[in-house]
Amino acid sequence: MATTDQFAAHIGLNWADKKHDVCVQFKNGERIFYVVEHTPEALDIWLSEFHQKVKGRIAIALELKKGPVVYALQKYPFVTVFPVHALSLARYRQTFWPSGAKDDPQDAELALELMLRYPEKIKSIEPDNADIRLLQQLVEQRRLLAEDKRRFVNRLINTLKQYYSQPLEWFSHRDSSLFCELIIRWPSLQQLKRARGETVRRFMNAKGGRAVAKRTFLTK
Repeated sequence: MATTDQFAAHIGLNWADKKHDVCVQFKNGERIFYVVEHTPEALDIWLSEFHQKVKGRIAIALELKKGPVVYALQKYPFVTVFPVHALSLARYRQTFWPSGAKDDPQDAELALELMLRYPEKIKSIEPDNADIRLLQQLVEQRRLLAEDKRRFVNRLINTLKQYYSQPLEWFSHRDSSLFCELIIRWPSLQQLKRARGETVRRFMNAKGGRAVAKRTFLTK
């Protein structure tokens, strides 16, 4: 188990969708704040340059135990991640700022403080082997893709309700490729009605559409 006195620098990181606020403490006690863009490339450049500067291992505290940011940090052999529990950070924040208002640079510094002040409580994540890390990354990416798909399907459904609701009644699987292909080929009810019935049936049969479309649609 890593301890905080083994490191050339300690970092508190507050992650967000567009940027990461970072509070760094060097061996001499000096503290500096940075803002890093929320992209793998920006994080890689910043960490690599910072490692060249401090020439040693780096401890990073953040309010996460898993996820893309943690997995990205774990790929660096010179980085050790110390997850800080969200509730602990919130209580620590309220100690100094009773309003409890969240502030990204402030939270980065608080995560750093928790790691330094309570090393017996804030334990590092034991690194997994490369295969386990890859599997974790793939599982996380699959989860994110599933969330994206659900969000896009809901947007499509809400849009169709406004001008072309019939496909929503005909199809039981609104997330199928067939549903999307039909909307692309006949993007309005008027265009679909102008199509020959045989053309529509051939389209459905070729796509295996009988399994997801209601019989009432196939007979129209």
